[in-house]
Amino acid sequence: MTKTLQCISPIDGSVFAEREALGVNDARARIARSRKAQAVWAARPLQERIDLVMAGVAAIGALNDQIVPELARQMGRPVRYGGEFGGFNERASHMAAIAEDALADIVVSSDGDLKRYIKRVPHGVVFVVAPWNYPYMTAINSVAPALIAGNAVILKHASQTLLVGERLAAAFHGAGVPEDVFQNVFLDHETTGALIAEGAFDFINFTGSVNGGKAMERAAAGTFTGLGLELGGKDPGYVMDDADLDAAVDALIDGAMFNSGQCCCGIERIYVAESLFDAFVEKAVAIVKGYKLGNPLDPETTLGPMANVRFAKEVRSQIADAVGAGAKAHIATFGSDDGGAYLTPQILTDVTHDMRVMREESFGPVVGIMKVKDDDEAIALMNDSDFGLTASLWTKDTDRAASIANRIETGTVFMNRCDYLDPALCWTGCKDTGRGGGLSEIGYHNLTRPKSYYLKKAQ
Repeated sequence: MTKTLQCISPIDGSVFAEREALGVNDARARIARSRKAQAVWAARPLQERIDLVMAGVAAIGALNDQIVPELARQMGRPVRYGGEFGGFNERASHMAAIAEDALADIVVSSDGDLKRYIKRVPHGVVFVVAPWNYPYMTAINSVAPALIAGNAVILKHASQTLLVGERLAAAFHGAGVPEDVFQNVFLDHETTGALIAEGAFDFINFTGSVNGGKAMERAAAGTFTGLGLELGGKDPGYVMDDADLDAAVDALIDGAMFNSGQCCCGIERIYVAESLFDAFVEKAVAIVKGYKLGNPLDPETTLGPMANVRFAKEVRSQIADAVGAGAKAHIATFGSDDGGAYLTPQILTDVTHDMRVMREESFGPVVGIMKVKDDDEAIALMNDSDFGLTASLWTKDTDRAASIANRIETGTVFMNRCDYLDPALCWTGCKDTGRGGGLSEIGYHNLTRPKSYYLKKAQ
């Protein structure tokens, strides 16, 4: 029986889009077409692949005025922020610029009679499972370098952003990327698991929840299929006693609240030096009280609904549990809070690490702020987490930041910045945040395999 996938708009709970999921046999046929097309694609010159991919990227940019309200309807981000094309283009452009060097042969020796070198060769068919929170930027992290490296790509997008994969595939096909080389598919969880379990793909990049990552690993067990997993986060910020207070407050609160807190590397915990704590909280509360929660299609709205009612329910539960255990909530309920997807942003103090809101991923517009006496206490609290994606340090002292960074269990450390992905750096995590790495030269290493050549002339 065919399953229908639905995107329920968080704006009003209506069905915004629906598509029929592929059955397993139809999916196998699609993958077989990709595998056949991949060899031809990989044989094309590298610069040709780069040019076609970047033409696809430009085609998405030309659609931005249509995409922005479409995204608002699918997952609730306010139109005033203009969509994702800036980051989308930045990431693809960087990966295109470094491709020749990143994919170059590693020459070990070449003395006339003996040549030894290592090539980076494509895996074959790469399966990209992309999330809804930044559906274009997260997808392009894998799609662009995978295609440039000579792989075929099968893209499965989250049902919450059902139309994004279609947009990407149509744009890239229109730019000249062969249809079988880059395919968008609609799959339910059962069919996805079955395909992975039978080794249908040569590499899998998944961005999503910890439970989703565990399901991927279980399905792939015994197939030897490579996995790249970017999972949950509980990213901390640490404001030191010499920090620029205004800059720290502005950036960290934006990092906690932007996109209704639904950011992979969003700030979910803030630790502040005792001397700055009261002033930090006062300024943070003032910022959040100024937000306008409402319909994301309204240009005046600064905070839209969460993508799904069940996500908002979990955040409300974490807040209620924390307040019940002694935390102080600083933001009164907004008039536009409907008890459903439209959720009042919240700042909590008097929190502890015994509370779920400081330990479990919230992925919503709430942040706990704690006072710390020194660097050692801050480091211990930052590391007291099952997750490790990014950490943000606020200080004027670069040496101090570097020293602290060496002691933090995380994938990326920022100084005087947060909630950003630099495509020149490896996007990676540790602990329950996952495994592997995207973007940068290392991203190409993960999307290819090494192949060694030992070429000796006959004697």
